[in-house]
Amino acid sequence: MIYLLLSILSSTIIFVVFKLYQKYGVNTLQAIIVNYFIACTVGFMWFIESTDDLIRIPSETWFPGSLFLGGLFISVFYLAAITTQRSGMAVVSIASKMSVALPVFFGIFIYNESTGFLKLLGIVLALAAVYLSSIKKKEGLKIKKKNLIFPFLVFLGSGIIDTSLNFLENFYVSETDVGLFSTSIFAVAGVIGTLIIIIQAISGKLKLSWKSLAGGIALGIPNYFSIYFLVMALRSPGFENSVLFTLNHVGIVLASTLVGIVFFREVLLRKNWIGLVLAIISILLVANSQ
Repeated sequence: MIYLLLSILSSTIIFVVFKLYQKYGVNTLQAIIVNYFIACTVGFMWFIESTDDLIRIPSETWFPGSLFLGGLFISVFYLAAITTQRSGMAVVSIASKMSVALPVFFGIFIYNESTGFLKLLGIVLALAAVYLSSIKKKEGLKIKKKNLIFPFLVFLGSGIIDTSLNFLENFYVSETDVGLFSTSIFAVAGVIGTLIIIIQAISGKLKLSWKSLAGGIALGIPNYFSIYFLVMALRSPGFENSVLFTLNHVGIVLASTLVGIVFFREVLLRKNWIGLVLAIISILLVANSQ
């Protein structure tokens, strides 16, 4: 349970950092790329004890998975940026958070986890809570048909990330390698991000700023631990994976919404309050369904 709570806390801090990006005009792409290197550095400092750990990374069975996830991390971010520009932040928020449906589906149908009434009801309420909590306008969501592909890809990519983390944790990553595995993912994303920056520099589109560096540092630390603690939570006894992913996503929605109210003076619509109530109910149902 402690790892789950720490993962939710880390993800909530990420929410706060992104809110501050908006306030201080941080270049999100640059900050995200810096963040990957900071996250990677955190992993090196905390979990890599010798050069032998680095040398054996390419020979580990989970290494291809870390390459895949590193590429997917930055790809989903890029798609999220496009979606935000074309359809708004709420659409991105809903697409990424509703992606919990994919690891839950795999947990139930691939890993043969339980499907009790309380659990299924809790999952349905959790999805409704995510949707209602994320809509910040009375008129709801407005997405042009030509732009539907982008939130769908964010949904799919985010779901694949969680599902892949679950799969690799179950079959390939040992408990002693969780830190090394997480570090490798961020290292791959950082390398890809660097290539993007180089391309921008060559094309004359690059304008680095200290805000990007500061923003990347602020994001990198909680970002690393959000993944590390999530993987550790998946390894811990107590909850099935489908339950854990549901609790994690809904917990983040609940915590980030409360932080928005308290620290950013966000005003909630009636549907947002309904979403919060459903979030609490879904947590109680899912947590007590086993």
